[in-house]
Amino acid sequence: MSASAATSRFNSLPAEEARRELLECCASPRWADLVLAGRPFASAADAVAASDRAFAELTDADVDAALAGHPRIGERAAGTSRSAEWSRSEQSSVQGTDDATSARLRELNAAYEQKFDRVFLIRAAGRSPEEMAAECERRLGNDPDTEAAEVREQLRQITALRLERMLS
Repeated sequence: MSASAATSRFNSLPAEEARRELLECCASPRWADLVLAGRPFASAADAVAASDRAFAELTDADVDAALAGHPRIGERAAGTSRSAEWSRSEQSSVQGTDDATSARLRELNAAYEQKFDRVFLIRAAGRSPEEMAAECERRLGNDPDTEAAEVREQLRQITALRLERMLS
């Protein structure tokens, strides 16, 4: 399988530039360094596999660093960065949501942050606001360790989607 033009371009970037692009997919510097070490990639799928391996090595602090790059569900990411553009696209189903659902998401975000001391993270792409609210309610019942595993998995999914988009 030959690399796509986007994957070939990424493979040819100087390391610091490639690292900056990876940080747009996931704000964890350790993740970016681990994935970068796997270059060159034959395909976007190979890069996603490297990303998955990197996620297995991340500490809780690495995951927390990555969460800093994500807005609350229902809040519009600011700025013109690729990461902000992706976030707005991923959360597009929340834009124009009725007042009751918007209020519910705000309340759930606040309850989640109070319980877990981090932003509620979910792969928003392909989910309705109601589905995200229901998931937040369900996850509020998790213990801290179970929730940490869910956060890591949601972050892995978001990152895989972004990496595929960047390299395809």
